[in-house]
Amino acid sequence: MIRVLLAALFVFGSLLPVIAAPSRIIILRHGEKANPWKLCDTGAERAEALAETYLGKNAAKSLFANGEEPAFFFAITLHTLELASPSVASWSKPIILYSVVPDESDDDELHVKALNQRTQEAAANIMQNPALDGKTVVMVWEHKHIANEKLEKKFEGEAVTLRKLLKLDILPGVPNTWPGDNYDYFWIVDFPPNSNVPSKFAMVKQEFGGTFADLPQNDWDTPDGLSPSSGCKVKSDD
Repeated sequence: MIRVLLAALFVFGSLLPVIAAPSRIIILRHGEKANPWKLCDTGAERAEALAETYLGKNAAKSLFANGEEPAFFFAITLHTLELASPSVASWSKPIILYSVVPDESDDDELHVKALNQRTQEAAANIMQNPALDGKTVVMVWEHKHIANEKLEKKFEGEAVTLRKLLKLDILPGVPNTWPGDNYDYFWIVDFPPNSNVPSKFAMVKQEFGGTFADLPQNDWDTPDGLSPSSGCKVKSDD
């Protein structure tokens, strides 16, 4: 009888969902863009600056603890793929791409719904994958699908942003919207052991010197100073 009960308890326990979550998720937006398919020169320079300063192997102000490596980099669009590539290459790691085909209009309904779906899939994978449990991952993402109040209201009842999908909205200090002018911030989210509920949030501004000192380093929700003559697409309405 005791053996039967123990066996039943073992089977029941094996059916319980396993809580697996990274210890830290580093979120950032793609770099400044020229068009729907590629970054402008400023965005490409930001990609190199991030690798040398924050995200690459042996970076000067690494966001990773001593001896720690990022488990994976995740991306969703060609812009995010291009931004992440120099950092990922320095670690000799692959990029996990939840790809969405570029579209002439960021607001095209099918394009937005594709970004919704791929964002949902990526978040589910990251928050349920035992291989990422206790690790640090980097998500380079499209800014409206990091946080956007208008988008969240449009799809009310369906989580379509990382802010909602990762439960960042329960934490104080998390903005409702990622401004169109800001390419120069990290969102750093920490999770306690054996929990998929975030416990800590920080916004960290990207600050560069030396050969990268001319990159836009504007404060949150302030103009980036770019003009059409820069070859970069200027801010569109959010």
